[in-house]
Amino acid sequence: MPRLDHLSVIAPSLVEGISHLRECLGLDIPFGRKHIHMGTHNHLLRLGEAAYLEVIAIDEEAPPPAHPRWFGLDDRAAVRRAWDGGRRLRGWVASTDHFARDLARHPGVFGEPREFHAGASSYFFAVPVDGSLPMGGVVPSLIDRKGARPTLAPQTERGCELLAFTLEHPDPAGITRLYEALDIPGAPAVKHGEALRYTATIRTPSGIRILT
Repeated sequence: MPRLDHLSVIAPSLVEGISHLRECLGLDIPFGRKHIHMGTHNHLLRLGEAAYLEVIAIDEEAPPPAHPRWFGLDDRAAVRRAWDGGRRLRGWVASTDHFARDLARHPGVFGEPREFHAGASSYFFAVPVDGSLPMGGVVPSLIDRKGARPTLAPQTERGCELLAFTLEHPDPAGITRLYEALDIPGAPAVKHGEALRYTATIRTPSGIRILT
């Protein structure tokens, strides 16, 4: 079954993204990597043994890809509205060892399969045709690392741990049924809210902090 891989703060720029992390968690997190195939880049933070956090944004110095970027980043106005509205933790990624099977079981949910190469390694990632977040961000993006574990530099270890992951939604019962059908360990707990909003509770060296 798929499992929680990482959480994504989707930022208008990395400067704004890492500033938000500093405000919420009291930490400066290190640069991660450039995604040449998507024209994006990120900063990364390990959240214990099972997951990590990324802050992702468009890389303005990279040539734009021939296809839509992932995480809805090409819709800059929507990214800005969500950011200014305080909805900054807006995506998450689930890892699977059975990529084709999981896409076939849930047609139209995760998007279209793509294969990307990063150095000597490669992985599969599902992206909707228009590059948007799957189902508006309600469900995770799906990744298949082909048996490899996420490669995180030692400096991403800052003594943090993910304690809880929550989704507020106007239809919590419907979303709960959807998550039960997807059967993803680490999927967010669901409660009622006026709009889609994610919250992560994270233990940091300076205490328990909330990331939104």
